Amino acid sequence: MAERLKKNYFEVLGLCCSSEVPLVERILNSLDGVEEISVIVPTKTVIVVHDTRRISETKIVEALNKARLEATVRPEGKMKSQKKWPAPSVMASGLLLALSFLGYIYYPLQSLAVAAVIFGVPAILVRSVASIKSLTLNINVLVLMAAVGTLALGDYVEAGSIVFLFSISQWLESVASYKAMAAMSSLTSMAPQKAIIAETGEQVDVNTVKVNTILAVRAGEVIPIDGIVVEGKCEVDEKTLTGESFPVVKEQDSPVWAGTINLDGYISIKTTALAKDCVVSRMAALVEESHKKKSRAQTFIESFAKYYIPAVLLISVAFAVIPAAVGVPNVRHWLYLAIVVLVSTCPCALILSTPVVIFCALSKAATTGLLVKGGNYLETLAKVKMVAFDKTGTVTRGEFTVTDFQSICDDVSLGTLLYWVSSIESKSSHPMAAALVDYARSLAIEPVPENVEDFQNFPGEGIFGKIHGNEIYIGNRRIGPRTGCSKDSIVEAKCTGGKTRGYVYLGATPVGTFSLSDSCRSGALEAIKDLKSLGIKSFILTGDSHAAALYAQDQLDHAFDMVYAELLPQHKAELVELLKKDGTTAMVGDGINDAPALAAADIGISMGISGSALAMETGHVILMSNDIRKIPKAIKLARNASTKLIQNVTLSVTVKGSVLALAIAGYPLVWAAVLTDVGTCLIVILNSMLLLKNNPEEEGGFSKSKYGTFSLSCKKDEAKEALNVKNCRSRCCEATSAKDMASTSLHSQTGPNPCCLSSSSCGKDRSTSSTGSQVENKRVARGGKAKKCGDQCCDIEAGITT
Repeated sequence: MAERLKKNYFEVLGLCCSSEVPLVERILNSLDGVEEISVIVPTKTVIVVHDTRRISETKIVEALNKARLEATVRPEGKMKSQKKWPAPSVMASGLLLALSFLGYIYYPLQSLAVAAVIFGVPAILVRSVASIKSLTLNINVLVLMAAVGTLALGDYVEAGSIVFLFSISQWLESVASYKAMAAMSSLTSMAPQKAIIAETGEQVDVNTVKVNTILAVRAGEVIPIDGIVVEGKCEVDEKTLTGESFPVVKEQDSPVWAGTINLDGYISIKTTALAKDCVVSRMAALVEESHKKKSRAQTFIESFAKYYIPAVLLISVAFAVIPAAVGVPNVRHWLYLAIVVLVSTCPCALILSTPVVIFCALSKAATTGLLVKGGNYLETLAKVKMVAFDKTGTVTRGEFTVTDFQSICDDVSLGTLLYWVSSIESKSSHPMAAALVDYARSLAIEPVPENVEDFQNFPGEGIFGKIHGNEIYIGNRRIGPRTGCSKDSIVEAKCTGGKTRGYVYLGATPVGTFSLSDSCRSGALEAIKDLKSLGIKSFILTGDSHAAALYAQDQLDHAFDMVYAELLPQHKAELVELLKKDGTTAMVGDGINDAPALAAADIGISMGISGSALAMETGHVILMSNDIRKIPKAIKLARNASTKLIQNVTLSVTVKGSVLALAIAGYPLVWAAVLTDVGTCLIVILNSMLLLKNNPEEEGGFSKSKYGTFSLSCKKDEAKEALNVKNCRSRCCEATSAKDMASTSLHSQTGPNPCCLSSSSCGKDRSTSSTGSQVENKRVARGGKAKKCGDQCCDIEAGITT
């Protein structure tokens, strides 16, 4: 049954605003075989899922066009060219209306305005009849009533003006929306529909290509399916997918993504997914879904419009009927006033004010490698006051290097230990796992994951697996108690330079230790400073060690307001709940460990391609690249969208209110009412489309930020620190930063078992928190105090001593 269902896209140029959506839905719901309908008003697009055996796309187009909705099928991956000229009937109506103005010189020529109405009104009439038949009211009904009313009053030029201005506005709106249509089309059709089999050179449909097929991709071609390079080397333009401005070098074993462009070489790739499961396909689906989801403001305005249009109609009828019924003099004035009320209070511009802004903002975000899953999340993003970051793979590169690996048990050789660890770690998706596997291979030890049984993952602690009957635990120091190892036997080791320390247990016996190093991402410092410039506080929430967390903080010039270390996933979620009490909070993460915190945050931002599938599913915003500088840009975009929304609503209400006020004051100008209706709709669309403009600072692929284009210096600037040093002792001096002295209410609360570090300096490269509540190792911060350690404080820095 699923194979018979097909999704088709239709361009429906007759869609004016959301008030006409019920008409479209009623027409399509009456058709046998239509399973699902969604309407995207800003791009005048209708998406229909239908049973091809019961109804074809041609029949759907015919049904829509019976209501003169100007529907056409949009071919997959393509978009129709922009209409350069209005319909002939509209141009004829305009010409006749222009000639009718000569009636002020020669009166009989005013009758040409009637001909202008006759040429322009058929489309309005048919849509009005269809709307009334479906028991809905929209702008077409209001315009038709206004035209009929002015004709009845004998004011032919006014009637012609109403019909022509409304008809031409439909064309102008379609022209203004064309760029928005192009933006959506480019996002939903990035991947090609054909692929070339490397062995035969045969061109095939991408939907027929299976996993592990070898495909050929020549220079200048778009990569058709996600895969891994098995032969060749090239540079790939990933801008369409990730927003990354610079080409990325791809060589053997490098991952490549569908929809990206091979710039300068020949490569063979082995597919790792079906076409429907590629990242670009999932991205297109998310973009489409995001446009279907309405923001709270949009939902409110559209609900309001359902009652507003009938109310306006009743008020207009009352202005026309009541004065005539009670015998008020100058009834003609009241009839004109009724028509002006009918036209000037048309809610099209108001209804368009929200969806057009949301659509343009979502499309702009998607083209820069940010997927926002709906208008609601865009509204929330604009209100963010706190941003919490995971460390590994988010703030840092997540590209670990093994700096030390040793066996601490005489009965287990280093080679055996590496074989166990690499075999079990090859089943894990954690960034550290790949480093350990690569380290083993560098020593000619090949992992054999098939020999691993009962693999288990313990978020925030480590992993477990059985190999040749041996029960092996690998993880951080928290894995010790899980092994059944007595507290006195748990391995503790010193580490320096912010390295991440790991432990290996054979059953309850410690048999090995290792350490790995990581570095901060280029652009991380700029991202945090940009957030500060927006008045947003930033935090690190990490499950990594105290020392590793401080090392990252030190690399970034202590830019974070607070650092929380040694957190389990549930503790991250609890801290996010605490942060939410002080303002709207975003969480940025990339792994399974971050999923609870992403879900708990007001808005979760997940690292898409590099992150886990669970993080991508849980997040409300997906960052398709690893450049976290896009996070402050996303917040700026959301705030700009919020500003545009306010501007549009204000414009819609004030301009039309002015015309209505003039009418009530004794100047009922029907042509002015029509002109303001058309004009406000156009201005609302054009104002919203300013969000689609490229940032001049990013043109040409270079960031002209004052912080630099490439890697940023991670050197510490001692001059920036404001420390109040007190009670110096022989080994360590206690210091508290001025900023920490005035910490928020959050900082004064006891955390859920983390190591919490202030933004204060901590010796040359290190620091430790002061004693807090009575939890594990007594490392929960109170009041943001920290110790500035001397050269003899390595034990404290490593987070080993209590």
